[in-house]
Amino acid sequence: MIEKHFIIDEAAPILFYGANNANLRLLKALCPKLRIVARDNVLKVMCDETDMAAFEEIFQQLQKHCAKYNVLSEEDVIEIVRRGSTQRQHQEGVIVYSTGGKPITARSENQRRLVEAYDTHDMLFAIGPAGSGKTYTAIALAVRALKNKSIKKIILSRPAVEAGEKLGFLPGDMKEKIDPYLQPLYDALQEMIPAAKLQEYMETNVIQIAPLAFMRGRTLNDAVVILDEAQNTSTAQIKMFLTRMGWNTKMIVTGDRTQIDLPPSQKSGLIEAQRILKGVEGIAFIEMNKRDIVRHKLVTRIVEAYERDAALAPKKDAAEATTE
Repeated sequence: MIEKHFIIDEAAPILFYGANNANLRLLKALCPKLRIVARDNVLKVMCDETDMAAFEEIFQQLQKHCAKYNVLSEEDVIEIVRRGSTQRQHQEGVIVYSTGGKPITARSENQRRLVEAYDTHDMLFAIGPAGSGKTYTAIALAVRALKNKSIKKIILSRPAVEAGEKLGFLPGDMKEKIDPYLQPLYDALQEMIPAAKLQEYMETNVIQIAPLAFMRGRTLNDAVVILDEAQNTSTAQIKMFLTRMGWNTKMIVTGDRTQIDLPPSQKSGLIEAQRILKGVEGIAFIEMNKRDIVRHKLVTRIVEAYERDAALAPKKDAAEATTE
């Protein structure tokens, strides 16, 4: 009889073991020749050499399934143990799976264009209205790359600019001060990575979330780097960000030209970058519109109403000038 330790490092142990250790108890029942003892993220297994080799394959399949789908049901455990692999039906177009095991896919034509452009370009600009899924899709692509181990880290950033209001002094340490600006990024990550694994990634800097100002002086290698709300950058800021790009790195810049919160006298770095970089080889620009909006149907109507008002504004100004 031999003894071997198996480390659960690709998936969250709580998902691997199941609710109230149901998966672990089932695994023991399905493998009666093995003595399995679990402690934290380590399984200590004792059995003969032949059974150990078979269990090693089962363990890898269980862990890969758990890491990919963010779920491991008792049915999955039975299927993997008995047949060596899961028979879950492949779903075409899946970017990654949510923490509940649901597939996350591109839900509009331009979201699909963004996913396709990721494979052929190293720098992407996703520009469109609120709710068009540009940030969510970008983060899903980054999480997929991390799970596939094609990169070593994810870096998420956005400028710390208030959306039309002055927040004043924010208490707490640096993380607590910048968290309100970065909450939308946390929300997307929490849907795609189990809480315990996400905390581990953030503690070990595998996933880094930082304000744009913290990018200066860095060279970013082996990463997917996302700049969100890029319409609120200055020309100097976005140039600084784009030139941080290192080897084996993908950059995704997202923004909405209709939601610029900069002072009226300051040009948006996103608009300037689109003008300057249009046509540069290796850079893709994906323009999203109201047809890509995947939030509540009222969001589309709100965007349309503001577009109509913006189109009428010059006529109103001209009429008022004539009256005067």
